[in-house]
Amino acid sequence: MPFACIYIPDFPVEALLRAEPELRGQSVAVLEGKAPLQKVFAVNESAHRAGVELGMTKLQVEACTGLTLRPRSLLQEESAHAALIDCAQSFSPRVEDTACDTIILDVAGLEQLFGPVSKLARDIAQRASDLGLEANVAIAPNPDAAVLAARGFSGVTVISEGREAEQLAGLSVQVLFADKQAPQEKEEAAQFLETLSRWGIRNLRDLAALPKVALSERLGQRGVHLQQLARGETSRTLVPAEPPLIFEEMVELENPLVLLEPLAFLLNRLLEQICARLSACALAIQELRLELELDYARSGADGSADAHVGTGALVSLPRAKSRGPGRAQARQIFHRTLRLPVPLLDTKIFLKLLQLDLQAHPPGAPITKIHLSAEPARPRAAQNGLFLPPSPEPEKLELTLSRIAGIVGENKVGSVELLDTHRPQAFHMWRLATGESQNRRSDKKAKTDSNSNGTCAVTALRIFRPPARATVTLREGKPVRITCTKQKEIAGKILWTAGPWRFSGDWWEQEGWARDEWDIALQQEMGIALYRLVRDSLRGQWFVEGSYD
Repeated sequence: MPFACIYIPDFPVEALLRAEPELRGQSVAVLEGKAPLQKVFAVNESAHRAGVELGMTKLQVEACTGLTLRPRSLLQEESAHAALIDCAQSFSPRVEDTACDTIILDVAGLEQLFGPVSKLARDIAQRASDLGLEANVAIAPNPDAAVLAARGFSGVTVISEGREAEQLAGLSVQVLFADKQAPQEKEEAAQFLETLSRWGIRNLRDLAALPKVALSERLGQRGVHLQQLARGETSRTLVPAEPPLIFEEMVELENPLVLLEPLAFLLNRLLEQICARLSACALAIQELRLELELDYARSGADGSADAHVGTGALVSLPRAKSRGPGRAQARQIFHRTLRLPVPLLDTKIFLKLLQLDLQAHPPGAPITKIHLSAEPARPRAAQNGLFLPPSPEPEKLELTLSRIAGIVGENKVGSVELLDTHRPQAFHMWRLATGESQNRRSDKKAKTDSNSNGTCAVTALRIFRPPARATVTLREGKPVRITCTKQKEIAGKILWTAGPWRFSGDWWEQEGWARDEWDIALQQEMGIALYRLVRDSLRGQWFVEGSYD
């Protein structure tokens, strides 16, 4: 039963290069600790050839020319590890989360889907590269042999069954202890390596050739297990991991951002990473959530940044919500959520939607950290008609509506729906939707119409937008004369009236309403005209609301 192992060499550096791909090809060192006691925690191959060693202080490595220094970011490492798991799960459902830089997957029976094991290994390495991680991939008959091969050989390695000891023979014995991270484990590994070095054991071939009984007498069962690893004879079952479907990316900024253009550049990179992970899992995005950590200490009291702010500045007056009571008021979180009408997977569409949303709702302070998360959903399945004209794509429609909303306002774009209230002309603007949500609303409306009794034809009332202000003369509580300044034809003596019909509601709220309605008739040149006259009882104002056709 073959197993594949995905190993990321220099994982902290690869997590950093995934967030800053422009640094790939340069000498990079990752520092850990607090200044001025920062030390080198990880380096890439180029920096190692330049003479940078682990444990060197920041002062020592600053003398190296052409070396890029970056602080360690646990957030970026978590995102890179999640991407590594997504890569493995896109090939096999049985995946073991061995370490932050190592993933083992069961590839038995996948030849019919992906071809020979050599091609499968290349496809896994290519998928990891598409997710921004350069990985070593090895396939072997047992999990431990695959791990040793991935950690010992660069690129893609395939170990045939029965040749484990032969192909692993040239690896250094240090590969057996590469996964030791705890201080106690490192100390124990150092003791074993020192003992093996005194015996002249340099590689796995020498360790596999030692007598088993004599090795057990000197190193115990731990030594026997190491010899079995060197021979590729171990056998164990995988412990499958079932991580939740969480797709999020984040980046911490050394220098706060105050302009929209550099923020859009970083958002585009995060969106590409999220879309690549979702594509590997055959999923799409239904909702995008953006969280920006703001630094109000770098802004003035009026909300303007202390740095120079040009076109597209992210400066406004709204205040963000604080993450918690223990957090300083200078550090706050700004939230924005984009709910999409249909699941999409287009980086350009998402980026433009976020840009339009941030232009309409600026954060109001310099940005120090960006956190972007996506709610996964199954991709939209659609089939075009053979003889029907193509309809507008939902992606383009959503972008167009966002641009219109940025001009006229968010509450003025959508479809009108009457509210279930006695207040005349009360309505709500619903966000335009497609698919099941639109069908549910149509079914609800049809059900309401079917429950109502049949109505006969009535005279239509043409509503004035906005209602025309009027001056009305009363006699015994009834209107007898009217004058309208904006519509000169509505003036003169009122021939007859019907009413009043009195309505009121929402008296328990601040925006309560109360109105009296009359139907009136006026003599005009073309004959008798009928109008709807309304009096706002709370404000004492008269309006002509419409005319009857």
